[in-house]
Amino acid sequence: MNNAIEIQNLYKRFKDFSLNNISFSLPMGYIMGFVGQNGAGKTTTIRLILNMIDRDGGEIRIFDLDNVQDEKKIKQDVAVVFDDIYFVDSWKVREVGKIVKGFYSNWSNELFDHYIGSFSLPINKKVKELSRGMKMKLMLAVAMSHEAKLLLLDEPTSGLDPVARDELLEVLSKYIADGDKSILFSTHITSDLEKIADYITLIDHGNIFYSGAKDDLLEYFCIVRGGLNDLTDSLKNKIIGLTTNIAGFSGLLPTSEIGHLTPEVVTETPSIDEILVAMSKRGKKHE
Repeated sequence: MNNAIEIQNLYKRFKDFSLNNISFSLPMGYIMGFVGQNGAGKTTTIRLILNMIDRDGGEIRIFDLDNVQDEKKIKQDVAVVFDDIYFVDSWKVREVGKIVKGFYSNWSNELFDHYIGSFSLPINKKVKELSRGMKMKLMLAVAMSHEAKLLLLDEPTSGLDPVARDELLEVLSKYIADGDKSILFSTHITSDLEKIADYITLIDHGNIFYSGAKDDLLEYFCIVRGGLNDLTDSLKNKIIGLTTNIAGFSGLLPTSEIGHLTPEVVTETPSIDEILVAMSKRGKKHE
């Protein structure tokens, strides 16, 4: 088994939005960042992976099994952490494990106790009394206590302070260290992905813009900045997300085009955020 997730030509149509035959795969043992602006299709894709909504076409395979035909078997090895907790507010931390363990054949009380202690979670506090960071840690403790081979994370670090986010990223990095587990990490905080992601999938208006190694993405593009005199018609057609003003121009350019630039044009390595912003401006005029 080489891929934790393999999606081929996935299609889903809504009244005002559609996923357009998207394809990507997440190799086993790695973290993939799943990014795009609001409404790009990230949550829809995750819901399709979990078979929470019906697909209109294509194929989703998890651990080389069909996500619909083998749903029950697959979900024993899958855990989900959304941006909000799904446990009952009145449950106490120590009760959560006792309540959810019945859903998983490979649940470990010992692991749950270990993570609760490791995360310094107050066992007698109710869920509603926990901070946002503690709630995220509780959901991760549950996810990891049945040794899920695939974690699906949908904005888990949103609203957390930098210290809490860093702690969660460290937990995730350790979790996949054995090479048998994988994480699909959907987030708007791309600096988190720059720290821990191995692969990046960019989705834009229901289409895959890029899917591959993070380092390859950052090497494939560059940010270019220059004066208006350096902005030829040919260069205009090649720049993604071109922005111009009285001081000059800037945008995203494939690094393969650097050789055609004039010496006055400055190039910089982009961040994932800068790639996303440029991608969102395609086909628009910004002056």
